[in-house]
Parts: sequence; structure tokens; C-alpha cells
Amino acid sequence: MTLFSDTELFATGLAGKKVFDLPDAELILIDNFFTKEESDRFYERILHQTKWREYEMEMYDKIVTAPRMISWYEDKDNVGADQNGPNWTYELLTIRGRVERETQLEFNSLLLNLYRDGNDGVSWHSDKEHNSGPNPVIASVTFGETRMFRLRHKFRKEIPQVEIPLHHGSFLLMAGTTNSFWQHQVPKTAKNVLPRINLTFRRTKRSE
Repeated sequence: MTLFSDTELFATGLAGKKVFDLPDAELILIDNFFTKEESDRFYERILHQTKWREYEMEMYDKIVTAPRMISWYEDKDNVGADQNGPNWTYELLTIRGRVERETQLEFNSLLLNLYRDGNDGVSWHSDKEHNSGPNPVIASVTFGETRMFRLRHKFRKEIPQVEIPLHHGSFLLMAGTTNSFWQHQVPKTAKNVLPRINLTFRRTKRSE
């Protein structure tokens, strides 16, 4: 993995909040949710301190290595939580606190994704609900390279796809029935891009 320390190249979006007017969705974007200085610091520390790992996934009846790296954090008092899993770092707890204050919700788990370059991405999908229940709330924070986040309605093909560039320090909230009615992806790109770190805070709840 190539590690970059120069964060001056990372672009931030225009400051402000945007509420998307989409059917069957609750989607809110806040650019510059974290300042450029905060985002640079979080990016460097998370990139270098996280124990990233590859993982295998099923695709078209085959088991393949996913084109990105991940790390999973979870409160140890959650039912079924891995007691040997990594402990929340100061940086992750700080980011989580800011997200919780903005949303007035509590999150108990986090999936970290590392997109190392343009060859990494994630294909069309909706998030699995077996550990989060129907209509999960997902709070997404991005640090690093700007990548395109696309959404498409599962059932109404006449609705155009939505493209949202997620910049360094941005925050995207997906709530309501968004996950039930929409799929999303982060497409690969032939451009020479730097790494992107994406944090998706979740409300994990397993059956006892």
C-alpha cells in the first residue's frame, strides 16, 4: 500500500447543508463538516494507525477479494460484539461525537473503508439489514480524495441516477427508507487518484 502524507491536494466542497429532494429517501449532505485542518489531521492518523485488512465477498456465485480494505469498530457491550476487536481511538471517538451531536442519534459501530486508488470501489448494493434492522440510519464521513457517490432507485427506472461528489471532510446522512428503495455505489475510475477513507457509523443491534 502506498501511503501519502501530502494532504494539500485534497479538495473540500462548498460549505453548507443540502437536503436532497428525492422520493423514498432522506438524504442530507454537509460539505466542510470538518475543517480542512481537521480533515488533514484525521486522514493522516486514521490512514497510518488503522489495521486495515482485505476481505472476501461473494460475487456472481464466486468468492472474490473486495477491491478496497476495511476495518470494523464496535462497542464491546453490544450483543455479539468481538471482545478482541480493536478499541476506538481518540480520533474515531472525536468524529463519532461530532456526528452524534449533529444527528442527535447514538451510533455504536463503525465500518472503515479504504479506497487505495482508482482501482478500488464498491458496486451497486443496498446495505444489509440483518444487524441493523429495516431502514437503517447510516452516517458517512469522507477524508482524502474526492470520489463520486452514485444512487439509483431500485424500482422506478424513470428516476435519473444521482451523483454526489464526496469531498475531504464531508458528511452524508442516509436515513428513512433510503436503503429500502435506493442502491448506491462508488465506481472505479481510470484517473490517478489518491486514497480515500470513508467512515460509516451504524446502529448495530443483534438478537440475543
